[in-house]
Formats: sequence, structure tokens, C-alpha cells
Amino acid sequence: MKSGEAGGSMLMSALNACRTRLKAFIRGRTSVRDDADDILQEVTYQLMKVEQPVENVAAWLFRAARNEMTDRARKKREVPLSGYFTGEDEEGFPEDELAETLFGVPQTPEEEYLKTLLWEVLGQALSELPPPQREVFEKTELHGCSIKMLAEETGASEQALLSRKHKAVLFLRTRLRDIYDALTGE
Repeated sequence: MKSGEAGGSMLMSALNACRTRLKAFIRGRTSVRDDADDILQEVTYQLMKVEQPVENVAAWLFRAARNEMTDRARKKREVPLSGYFTGEDEEGFPEDELAETLFGVPQTPEEEYLKTLLWEVLGQALSELPPPQREVFEKTELHGCSIKMLAEETGASEQALLSRKHKAVLFLRTRLRDIYDALTGE
């Protein structure tokens, strides 16, 4: 099939014919529903861009979906520290407790003191970072800015910003290890 005007309508009818199966195929292989919807949308977009004729649209769509899922699985995703605490998880992981202490609402004076202490220690550690590393870490982890937005704002490349953030994270892990171990009982 071609993607001209007549070919476009044939392409859409072929897509609609297998859309339900394709959606079920993708959802069965992804853990996040939004990711499944994004993959379906991306595959549909890719189909619209195809310039060569597609003989078997269904086979092409399933192959493209499988490739897109593989590509996404290979990419490393950034998850802000605040994203680890959802309020629903009661798994008892030390990271959950730390995130809850930093970002949650303290219920007792002891929790308030611990939260203040953690923020002071984190602030001190952040002040020891070189300014470019501190800026990228604070903006992405504490203010929710994406690397892409930060790259547009600063004019630095995404790769440079990721490198700075990586160095900041390594430094902070080392610098804060003692307090982390004391708080988590490790």
C-alpha cells in the first residue's frame, strides 16, 4: 500500500482493522498504560511517514511496535527522587522512607526535626558541588525540570547536562552515604 491520498485511506482502514489486537499486544508487554498508548501513537505516526509501499500492514505494525518497545527498554529513564514516593506504596524500602521524610508532611516533631536535618545535610552537600553540576541536579531533581527543557534554557547540550548530573549524583551518593546508612539502619 502507498501513503498517497487513496493509499492513506487504505492505510487507515488497515490500521483500524488491527488496532485492537495491536493495542492488546503492546499492553501485554508494557507495565505502564501510558507507555502503551505512547507506543501505539508512535507506531501509527511511523506508519503515516512510510514512503515505500507496505504489503502487509498488520505485520509491519506489530514489528514496528516490537522495535519501539525494545528501543524504549534500552533507553535509561530519569526518575526524579520525588517520583519514588507516591504515597500508595507501603513496601518499606529504605528509599521510600527517605523520600517520604524529604517530601512528605511530617506528623510528629521528631519527623519535622529529621526532615529539617536531612534538608540541611543535602543543602550542605549541594553547596560543595561545582555550580554547573549543582544547577542541573537541583533543577532536574528538586524542581522537576527535564533535561531537554534545561538544555533549551541554558544552551548546553543534553549530553553535557546528563554528564554533569551523573557526576553530581556520584558525589552526593558518596557524600551522603553515612547519613543514609544511619537513617536506614544499614
